[in-house]
Amino acid sequence: MRLSKLSRPGRGRAALKLVARAAVGGYAAFAGLNAQAADLSSVAPAFGNTVVSSYPDGTSQKIWLHPDGSWDGISRKGNHLAGHWTLRDAKVCLRQSKPPTLPISFCTAVPSSGDAQWSSRDVLGRPITLSLMKGVPSEYQAGEASTR
Repeated sequence: MRLSKLSRPGRGRAALKLVARAAVGGYAAFAGLNAQAADLSSVAPAFGNTVVSSYPDGTSQKIWLHPDGSWDGISRKGNHLAGHWTLRDAKVCLRQSKPPTLPISFCTAVPSSGDAQWSSRDVLGRPITLSLMKGVPSEYQAGEASTR
């Protein structure tokens, strides 16, 4: 008579530990998602509005955050951009996926009201001014800028 692998000495305990670790890991992942969902109120003013990054040379970049954690935009050169955002320590962090770049994130505080302006630095450390402007320009509505 053959014994199953789990009924051999020590196997049941190892399997139980594995299941317990998976359950704890799953709980931690869902707890993190729930915490982020609860904090969406800090970035909610950006949904349906335009975040403009203005550079000292007069150029600007526009991005639009979406409640599903994605974002899209137009670069300073007019190229379509897209990626995902997360919340970390009261900051919104953007990671670009289109066009592909280095796997780094840009994080900045997000003001809690519309039509706000604040100073920051871009990914390369250059000074920029960020503005939250009400609405989305008509040429970028209905997914025209979206490359998600």
